[in-house]
Amino acid sequence: MKHLDEYRDLELVKPLLEELKCSVTKPLRVMEVCGSHTMAIFRNGIRSILPEGLELVSGPGCPVCVTSAPHMDAFISMADKPGVRVAIFGDLFRVPGTNGSLANASSRGAKVDIVYSPMDALEIAKKNPDQLMVFLGVGFETTTPGIAATIMAAKVQGVKNFVVFSTQKTMPPPLIALLDDPELKIDGLLCPGHVSSIIGAGAYEPLAQKYGLACVVAGFETADLIKGLISLANQVSSGEVKVENVYPRVVSWEGNQRAQSMVYEIFEPADMEWRGLGVIPQSGLKIRDKYKEFDAQVRLEIELPEVEEAKGCMCGQILKGINTPMDCPLYAKRCSPANPIGPCMVSSEGTCAAYYKYGQDS
Repeated sequence: MKHLDEYRDLELVKPLLEELKCSVTKPLRVMEVCGSHTMAIFRNGIRSILPEGLELVSGPGCPVCVTSAPHMDAFISMADKPGVRVAIFGDLFRVPGTNGSLANASSRGAKVDIVYSPMDALEIAKKNPDQLMVFLGVGFETTTPGIAATIMAAKVQGVKNFVVFSTQKTMPPPLIALLDDPELKIDGLLCPGHVSSIIGAGAYEPLAQKYGLACVVAGFETADLIKGLISLANQVSSGEVKVENVYPRVVSWEGNQRAQSMVYEIFEPADMEWRGLGVIPQSGLKIRDKYKEFDAQVRLEIELPEVEEAKGCMCGQILKGINTPMDCPLYAKRCSPANPIGPCMVSSEGTCAAYYKYGQDS
């Protein structure tokens, strides 16, 4: 039985759906970049109510999914080191590496703490001064300010046994890499709300100008998402593409400048490897030299191993929006949430996990 709130939502959405139907006057292929958008679209059944001619494809907006295989193997190897404990966000726990996962490392005695924020990891470090606490920094611009603030706090408090392994990534560079790929055919981007709250809607203007691509920043409620799609459809129909922000209650044009300043203090741009996309210049963040005592790669002299992707796994192509999970020979056969082969099936924001949980036609 539906809750009353669901009926109220349906009544609010009906006129928006009619407007969307009228707005789609030509075929429209839209990539939703954010993993949270992907899950919201599936959870709310939006794919099943799209008008004819409108297609949604999922992009590389799941931070756990785009973490490279070499980085995953380095994480697991580091967790196995004596005197080291690692802190992670929960999605990372079961992501498979070449030889198991952090969950497997934990079962054989490695100290792996699941935390809700990097500050939690700092508190664990303070309580365990005989162990080196490594926070695994996996995420986009949304989580980076919190990590920067934690490093600042560790320095002020004189905590010597806390470090960060930064694989933090920034969103615009991979979008440029995708749009330069002739295999990807899209008319517009549904831009990520959380990331945009930090970097601002203006960050997508170079994409709109260079590629003639419609770009709309949207929120996560059903009405937010449909309003975003209406804006994209109107832009493509009129031929007047630009950046629009239909999430102004959270996102500004300039973004959170205080958070940007804090990130700039701690981090600097660096080349970064993305699963499925390879190494993208200046798409990651590394800890600046003046804070190198908090850099796990410096303190532990970490070298990234050469690693091959799991045979048959199409996570890379799925993250690029070229294929869907249904194209993967492992999907729902050898690869399932109970036995994931690739990260897209593990993360709560993964496209394969969304297809599996909600069904391909949801």
